[in-house]
Amino acid sequence: MAGFGWQLHGDGRHLKPGEVVRPGERLTWGRTIALGAQHVVSMIGACFVAPVLMGLDPSLALMASGVATALFLLMTRGRIPSYLGSSLSFVGVSAVIAGQGGDAGTLTGAMLVVGACLAGCGLAIHVVGAGVIHAVLPPTVTGAVVMLIGFNLAPVTASTYWPQDQWTALATMLFTGLALVVLRGFWSRIAIFLGLVFGYALSWVLDRIAGKIHSVNGAGKLSDHWRIDFSGVEKADWIGLPTFHAPNFSASAALVALPVLVALIAENAGHIKAVSAMTGDPLEDKMGMALVADGTATVLSTAVGGPATTTYAENIGVMAATRVYSTAAYWAAAGFALLFGLCPKFGSVVAAIPGGVLGGITVILYGMIGLLGAQIWVRNKVDFSVPLNLIPAAAGIIIAIGGVSLKFTENFELNGIALGTLTVLTGYHSLRWLSRAAGRPHPPLAGTPPDEAS
Repeated sequence: MAGFGWQLHGDGRHLKPGEVVRPGERLTWGRTIALGAQHVVSMIGACFVAPVLMGLDPSLALMASGVATALFLLMTRGRIPSYLGSSLSFVGVSAVIAGQGGDAGTLTGAMLVVGACLAGCGLAIHVVGAGVIHAVLPPTVTGAVVMLIGFNLAPVTASTYWPQDQWTALATMLFTGLALVVLRGFWSRIAIFLGLVFGYALSWVLDRIAGKIHSVNGAGKLSDHWRIDFSGVEKADWIGLPTFHAPNFSASAALVALPVLVALIAENAGHIKAVSAMTGDPLEDKMGMALVADGTATVLSTAVGGPATTTYAENIGVMAATRVYSTAAYWAAAGFALLFGLCPKFGSVVAAIPGGVLGGITVILYGMIGLLGAQIWVRNKVDFSVPLNLIPAAAGIIIAIGGVSLKFTENFELNGIALGTLTVLTGYHSLRWLSRAAGRPHPPLAGTPPDEAS
């Protein structure tokens, strides 16, 4: 099966408790389309939050996610049921590039470079095997990089979003946290989306009850303004193409974005392993091609002004809950995303999300991204009593979060995420080599057989 020609599972209507629908199977088309719609609802929260936070067109992001998902399914020959949505890993990069005077074109150009590098890494992994991931990016390194990317975003929330409406931000944060903890099953998977809806509704109510708010606006200027500005929604058409723009290429912006490559490889590898465990289909041989597909999709998306793409855990969660792994449902989801992308009015509603709402969401979201790094350490039992693990990670995280910079020339310097990632990656491997040269014992690389680690 190369992505099409699904077999009907049973009668296509009834599933026994615990029964599994495999990637090459499907239910009736009505049920399959409904499952596709559920996948869209699951991914849509994070998928449009990412472009909004990066200053990109959310309608284009949705359209690009549909194209990316279709491309991914084709390139992996229908073996890996997965949805590709907007990557949140570049939100911190977008803030740094904007601080350097870059615009949306500069950001998409930097993401395109990362996408091309991801595809190149995927080709290399496809040829030499997935074991190279464990050797170059052990859990000590990947955990630290994911953590520093998330925590580097804290100033964005504190200085940009939260001050626009602190009380709405607080209420949105509390509601989202409650939804994540209390809700179960499918609803817990869309808790971020529910938090956005809650904050949006609260802002609308406050505008009518309390009137304008006196605070900084999105431009950082103190003024009296409405929490929600629907002027763009009124002007937007119901049907039309999203806003496209060409990427601009900047060496400094690309250097800021390249460290995200580490997080993307680790993220994709984790998702492939999760899908493999759920479906019972060994997918180690498809790891490289999955990275090629994701990288290629990112290049296509950013070439027209969209965000980078990545596999979505939200949709993997939906599969875990439903035990329906049919790739036909993902084709349906891709079709829905394309249709949403052709509705500029929908994109304008998304773009009108108040800053205070984003403040409440990002407090949790950015923290969750950072703590995913800690989760990588815990799952792989990284021992920080070993200096080889402790020193590079500690130094890199502090450099990234603190905004430490290293100036080489008048026109070139490394700082923040880029310098932090370089510190972790080169620090770990150079210290490991030095300890081996000095005859000091050191732990084996995670995922490496003991007889190959010495």
